[in-house]
Amino acid sequence: MSMDCIFCKIISREIPSKIIFEDEETISILDAFPITLGHTLVIPKNHHEQIQDIPSDLNEKLFSTVQKMIKKTDSIKGSTLLLVHNGKDSGQEIMHVHVHLIPRGPEDSDDKLDHVFKNKPTFSDSAMNLIFEKLSS
Repeated sequence: MSMDCIFCKIISREIPSKIIFEDEETISILDAFPITLGHTLVIPKNHHEQIQDIPSDLNEKLFSTVQKMIKKTDSIKGSTLLLVHNGKDSGQEIMHVHVHLIPRGPEDSDDKLDHVFKNKPTFSDSAMNLIFEKLSS
């Protein structure tokens, strides 16, 4: 636990939250500042800043809980956007691993979340080959 972490304070019940599911290693809560109704966070109880910091057994448990919860969030609008900010430069604001489950339906197309996938840059073959070699080595 990190005593200056808002999620650690939620887990220890210092800060109230709307807990949807909890087991020994994970907790699922409604996001306090939801993008859509039913926006849920799945959080490991042990404090780890980034996905690569989590031991593999906890990672399996985290995504097992994600799988359970996504059935519930899918029931709200039909599908769910999974979002993980992994590091400050990716937009992570709370430095404790968490997975966003954001209910999405047909009425949500062309909203502010879709900008990430529109107007994508094009990359040269050489740039793609270089990044392929870096990532696959």
